[in-house]
Amino acid sequence: MAQKPTLWLRSEHKPNEARTPITPGTAKQLIAAGYNMTVERSGARAFADNAYADVGCGIVEEFSWRTAPSDAIIIGLKELSEDLGPFTHRHVHFAHVYKNQEGWADFLNQFNSGGGDLYDLEYLVDENGRRIAAFGYWAGYVGAAVALLQWAAQQNNTSIGALHPWASRDLLQQEVQAAIDSAGITPKAMVIGAKGRSGGGAIELCERCAIEVTKWDMEETSAGGPFDAMLDHHVMINCVFLSAPIPPFTTHAHLQSSSRVLSVISDVSCDPFSDANPLPIYNNCTTMDQPSMRVVDVESHPLDLISIDHLPSLLPVESSDEFANALLPYLLDINQLDKGVWQRAAAVFKDKCAQAQNGVKA
Repeated sequence: MAQKPTLWLRSEHKPNEARTPITPGTAKQLIAAGYNMTVERSGARAFADNAYADVGCGIVEEFSWRTAPSDAIIIGLKELSEDLGPFTHRHVHFAHVYKNQEGWADFLNQFNSGGGDLYDLEYLVDENGRRIAAFGYWAGYVGAAVALLQWAAQQNNTSIGALHPWASRDLLQQEVQAAIDSAGITPKAMVIGAKGRSGGGAIELCERCAIEVTKWDMEETSAGGPFDAMLDHHVMINCVFLSAPIPPFTTHAHLQSSSRVLSVISDVSCDPFSDANPLPIYNNCTTMDQPSMRVVDVESHPLDLISIDHLPSLLPVESSDEFANALLPYLLDINQLDKGVWQRAAAVFKDKCAQAQNGVKA
């Protein structure tokens, strides 16, 4: 039997990212299955370095993955900058480049140059094309919570400040409930993409806070926007994942309506750099340090947008536990990269690398 490869859990280069695709609990199971586990130190990760050492992982300095043995599989969560290439190893992470996002070709050409491989976590799918592990539920849950916190702040002519992780979903819900209670009125919310994972999380948070929710999905949006019904809600949470352009849900001109009630949009899908963006009203994501941006700057009735591309990091322990446990059965088979979910992800990667090398958009 061939020796199993080393799995190298790297630190996250993305600021404020506390999640991980491998927890100490799942690392222990991987070691028991015969994998060598190397874990980079991290002051940001939701789980302490010692927790990994205690289950038998080797601990190395952060950001040392570029000098890892050539046969190591480098596992992370969020994207790497092209400046860190050329990439020579096999990598597992979310790259966010397969929908022709800004810089997609330059990034993939760093794999073409280095000879490495990418198994994008977003494209680890089963035989029916369904993702085997996702953070969508927690993205929706947190996306709705932050939107409602911003709405409550607006009632006092203020805005939420820098965001920091909550210790649990219950504590987050309690903070949202207290903010709504202090506002003295209860907002109406709309969730678009209500039948998906993210939509389900957004709806649960709203309903736990006794918020009336209008639930839209493909049937309601099939006719194409802009949608006036969206303007009749105080908060809209977009949870739609798109791979191709559609008529926008709203536009700058649409948001100028004098009858607009809407004052907060939370774009959980957060894809402003893609052509498949149903909210073409902004060009850059917001951040944990500056969670909202003003889209309509009318003093009497402003509209703010939240578009943070790693929302589940605000509930890092719960979201990491769920994701890591869903991913574990497939990591146990990662020594067979020519089969199943790994083979399917490799096929997408090779196709996109060829497009990048030829300068072709698909």
